Amino acid sequence: MSQSASASTDQTSTGDGQGRDFVVVANRLPVDRAVDENGSSSWHRSPGGLVSALAPVMASNDGAWVGWAGSPDEQLEPFDHDVFHLVPVELSAREVERYYEGFSNGTLWPLYHDVIAPPSYHRTWWNAYKDVNRRFAEAAATAASEGATVWVQDYQLQLVPRMLRQMRPDLTIGFFDHIPFPPVEIFAQLPWRRSVLEGLTGADLVGFQRPGDAQNFQNCVRRFLGVSFRRGEAEITAQTTSTAFDFTGEDAADDPSWTLKAGPYPISIDVEGIKGMAARKETKERARQIRRELGDPETVFLGVDRLDYTKGIRHRIKAYGELLADGDLDVDHDILVQVASPSRERVESYKVLREQVEGMVGHLNGQYDTMGHTAIRYLHHGYPFEEMVALYLATDVMLVTSLRDGMNLVAKEFVAAKADGSGRLVLSEFTGAADQLKQAILVNPHDIDDLKLLMLAAKAMPDDEARKRMRAMRRQVLTHDVDAWQEAFLNDLAALRRRNDDAQES
Repeated sequence: MSQSASASTDQTSTGDGQGRDFVVVANRLPVDRAVDENGSSSWHRSPGGLVSALAPVMASNDGAWVGWAGSPDEQLEPFDHDVFHLVPVELSAREVERYYEGFSNGTLWPLYHDVIAPPSYHRTWWNAYKDVNRRFAEAAATAASEGATVWVQDYQLQLVPRMLRQMRPDLTIGFFDHIPFPPVEIFAQLPWRRSVLEGLTGADLVGFQRPGDAQNFQNCVRRFLGVSFRRGEAEITAQTTSTAFDFTGEDAADDPSWTLKAGPYPISIDVEGIKGMAARKETKERARQIRRELGDPETVFLGVDRLDYTKGIRHRIKAYGELLADGDLDVDHDILVQVASPSRERVESYKVLREQVEGMVGHLNGQYDTMGHTAIRYLHHGYPFEEMVALYLATDVMLVTSLRDGMNLVAKEFVAAKADGSGRLVLSEFTGAADQLKQAILVNPHDIDDLKLLMLAAKAMPDDEARKRMRAMRRQVLTHDVDAWQEAFLNDLAALRRRNDDAQES
């Protein structure tokens, strides 16, 4: 072990004199800052399935969460909130621009989503990505106790596993990729492809949303690192040739080899939370009120997305507009509600997308609105959890038309909310959710004519058939919730580490 790795291994204090047995490393902390009318700020737990799923694990294992607090150039000491011990990582405004907006969302995001938008490759972005990943790795190495488990989350931190292994070879390291992983032919475009793969192969277990993503990763490792997988496993050595992991100017060649496993672990949702909210009298009344506010339409079509070019929002609006033009739908009986929450508003491609979407909405509303009805109710802001569940209950046809999506949890949320078996789900075959929700009406969103036909088929589907499909999808979602996801991953990670430890001892 190198001198710097030895020094890092000794740094097992989180700042409160206690190393943690379970450490999550993610781009963001699991809390959001709220400012009241008096200017006082406080922290609140962030919404989302990942935070809910990991909270019990954090509580039972005295865990720590390493992440950015969300504001640039803000120095925060580690602090406790709820069940979490939080370890903030500082990012400067320039690092937010280059590491997050630049390399993460201007390079990796479009590349990993089938180059729907052209990626940009800038060395300054890559250098910032390396620097920030190293800072996250150092924070995790400091927070973790001897032999702790560290679970790294998502594409912003792909170098962290190998960096952590060099610093702390005693750790059990998992990585989960929440977005798609591209095939060799697309991944090959990345100038730093080898370094990214070396970063990921530092983990004991790398999880993906779909079997195809895991296979793409294995193919890329074989192509660019010369390492082959057998039954999802490969033998990895500590030798690297990339400066991304060079802390001392020397390879960590004396560190042991390890078995890496790569496979699918499809993420899910907090089913009980959604079921409980959907069952409340107030939620049901709000759903009825929403339909009244929309003019009591015959059919409510709904899209709920971040405003992102991967979500197929333009394709959905185009299809809906053509159905209005063809006379197959009309504003007196039908409405499309499109919730498009703001996303990465400083990134140029997202600014362009917003202008395009709002232009399409304005054109259709100007052409088809009447004094009493509107064609598209467009909502460019986020909504609280209870309002979203009420909106699901008020919806007849859910439209998930992503051009490429790691999973798409909105589809699963819609299914979980529909306890009465009502509702139809039109679901892109390019989502991870399509692997589990096979009874949905599956569509290729690039085929506008087919999308139009299937939207009409969903509207006209007999109730008996719709309920049969929904019951089957609910069985899948209810038995494969987010708790089952984290348990499956962490159990496999622990078993793999035991095998690796046994192999080293023998």
